[in-house]
Amino acid sequence: MKILVAVKRVIDYNVQVRVKEDGTGVVTDNVKMSTNPPDDNAIEEAVKIKESGKAKEVVAITVGEEKAQETVRKALAVGADRGIHVKTESTIEPLAVSKILQKIIEKEKPDLVFMGKQAIDDDCNQTGQMLAALLNWPQATFASKIIIKEKTLEVTREVDEGLETIETNIPSIVTCDLRLNEPRYASLPNIMKAKKKPLEQINVSELGIDTKPRIEQIKVVEPPKRKAGIKVASVEELVQKLKNEAKVI
Repeated sequence: MKILVAVKRVIDYNVQVRVKEDGTGVVTDNVKMSTNPPDDNAIEEAVKIKESGKAKEVVAITVGEEKAQETVRKALAVGADRGIHVKTESTIEPLAVSKILQKIIEKEKPDLVFMGKQAIDDDCNQTGQMLAALLNWPQATFASKIIIKEKTLEVTREVDEGLETIETNIPSIVTCDLRLNEPRYASLPNIMKAKKKPLEQINVSELGIDTKPRIEQIKVVEPPKRKAGIKVASVEELVQKLKNEAKVI
């Protein structure tokens, strides 16, 4: 079994995101970047499946600028066997990413495709679903538990009402939740070994895909600052404020 894992380079979740002065986007220059957190869970799960003997190869892939290959190198350091970097110069929307992944999957022919449930930068939660539609493969989103059977996959999903368990055929697309596992840290020896693992680079122009944005971003603004709280003297005053000011009752 071969598992392909898609990873994305995003602003680190510990960084305070700042909007550019001209409102055209957020500041990324000299800002710490890292792997999208749910993608770390996807890599961890793929490596665990390989370590259990149920998979022979884990391939990590990313789509992005030159520096995005750092994300693949991290995946290689925690156990992926080889990497693929599809080089782009501009921001790529989920539909274009899905089409790029479709091309790579048709070439690599993996049995499973893992990725994070959504990226913390655009929060779109679309790529996995679009990819499943393009490939006509079954999908299991928001996975918090994965059990590999002979020719099927049993996946426990995080849904609004609680947990849902479904079974899908293989090949399949799986988007991973943060509660799926605890991602491991890359040790220094493994980071050094990862530098020698194969990393294939492909220019997006070679794939013959239209990557032009479908959405025009007009302006980015910071959310309004939260007002300070107040103290009330009685339950009656609280009810009045909830009714007349907050208008929630």
